[in-house]
Amino acid sequence: MILTFTKMNGAGNDFVVMDNRDRSLVLTQTQIAALCDRHRGVGADGLMLVEPPEGEATARMRYYNADGGEAEMCGNGARCFAKYVNRLHDDSLTEVSFETMAGVILATFPGGQGDVCVQLSKPFDWNLKQDLSLPNGDALLVHSVNTGVPHAVVFVKDVQATDIVAIGASIRYHQAFEPAGTNANAAQILSENELRIRTYERGVEGETLACGTGMAACALVHHQLTGATSPIAVHVAGGDTLSIGFDAADGQFQNVTLTGPAAFVFEGRIETP
Repeated sequence: MILTFTKMNGAGNDFVVMDNRDRSLVLTQTQIAALCDRHRGVGADGLMLVEPPEGEATARMRYYNADGGEAEMCGNGARCFAKYVNRLHDDSLTEVSFETMAGVILATFPGGQGDVCVQLSKPFDWNLKQDLSLPNGDALLVHSVNTGVPHAVVFVKDVQATDIVAIGASIRYHQAFEPAGTNANAAQILSENELRIRTYERGVEGETLACGTGMAACALVHHQLTGATSPIAVHVAGGDTLSIGFDAADGQFQNVTLTGPAAFVFEGRIETP
């Protein structure tokens, strides 16, 4: 079978996107992993399917990591997904709502500069200031929160000099986050409202150029620890700067948003792996 796909990226986090509104497409985990393979497939950090909604949203988003496993959602993927769905509607929509395993996400298109703003789900499962012992004997002060998917955050003095793969893998597979594991982020505070981060993504099992839910996790943890106000600018490994907005009161968050670029890269056809 020949598959038609669109390649997209959000701040360097790249995705294969397919229209499955007729539900004719059924892919196995192995096939999804093969499509995401950068040497033998299209190459991507994840794959998204557009499916009909179960409720009154515009669409349903099915998100799969590069290893083929289905995940709750993806922040950068959500921006790309919204832009793709809008294209399916001849770019006539001012907002797109879509169902995910993490809840209904609302996306808007501010400014006409190609940016997309998505409203993320409310953060939960907070655990600040965890002392973790790593297999190599190092001790880390780790903060964790679920911003749609689980994330751990470590603040470092120099994020560029941090071995994010080694530290990220140690945190991702740490017994404190069993059985599902967690994404892992290293964050450097540049100023009160500015962070630089790098992310090790679960399911990719390596560093990605950006992670939307990871940006949100770092910004919200930064607020919890320092009182930093919204919005918070986040610089990512791919070179882009995105904005995390939120309303916070008494440790509770409302209207958590992620604003940044989403771009079409190319369209193509590929034989089913």
